[in-house]
Formats: sequence, structure tokens, C-alpha cells
Amino acid sequence: MEIDIKYGYIAGENRFFYLMCIIDVYDRIIIDYHLGLSCEGKHAVQLMQRALWKRQLFTDTAKPVIRTDNGPQFISHAFENACTEFRVEHERIPPKTPNKNAHIESFHAILENDCLSKHEFATYQDAYRTVTDYIQFYNQRRLHGSLYDLSPMEFINQLALGKVKPFIVKV
Repeated sequence: MEIDIKYGYIAGENRFFYLMCIIDVYDRIIIDYHLGLSCEGKHAVQLMQRALWKRQLFTDTAKPVIRTDNGPQFISHAFENACTEFRVEHERIPPKTPNKNAHIESFHAILENDCLSKHEFATYQDAYRTVTDYIQFYNQRRLHGSLYDLSPMEFINQLALGKVKPFIVKV
């Protein structure tokens, strides 16, 4: 799993919003996200906890590796303590190496190109609605070349039915 933050601009309110997403590097699903006017360590903790619940990983002995950059949310005591409590291995990438977080960086580039750059938001509610709709589209309908030209949800369904072959992700 990889977590990172993307900023968006609300022109009508002359302020920024924060979008922190957690992606599964295998199936490219945005498992969960935080969209708000602030973004702190506590939000990263809540995001990680929800993602672990959604993926039913709290009872597993083998927890996923969570890769982040060195942003203040991810070096916070709250986030580090939560990683310890949830028994999650936290891997921080070296400074100035976004390629080591390529999956979430790629999603944010797609989001910027397909969504954020095409909208001028008048209100936070407008931004929230547009971004959440896009994430739903991305997970359910946007085709991915790395997933046999299926959407993330279609890939998971086809994989469960044995109609596509599993593959190894190199990170």
C-alpha cells in the first residue's frame, strides 16, 4: 500500500483542500481517502485504520507494508504509534524520490489530468462531490493497462473467478 497527499484549489473560496489517498499497489484500488481542509497525522492514522478494516487485515498476522514519503503527517508520532499498534511496517521513501511511490503518484497525476485541471471549484462541497465521484469512477470503470485493460474492481472480480491470471508487482 502507498499513501500520499494531493492538493486541490477551490477558486470560489480562495483556499486549498487536501486529498490523502491509500492505494493497493496490486489491484490499483483507492482503498480509502481523506478529503478535507486540513490534513494531519491523525487523518493519516484514520485513513490507515479504515483501509486495514476494508481489506480485512486486522486479524491477519502478516500485515501489509505501508509506503509513504516523509511528509509531516507520516513522520508524526501519531502515525508511527499507530503503525506499531496495528503491527504495520512503515516504509518511508528517501527524500526527492517520488518514483519509489510510483503507484500513488501515478494516480495523483491521472486525477490532476482527468479531474482537477478540468474543474474550477466554487465551494468545498463542489470539490468534494467532484473528487469523490472521480475516485468512484477510477475504481469501478477506468481501464488500466497494467490490469489487463480492466478497471480495478473488474480486475478483482475476474481474478476471483479465475478468468485472469495473478501477477507479481515489483515495488
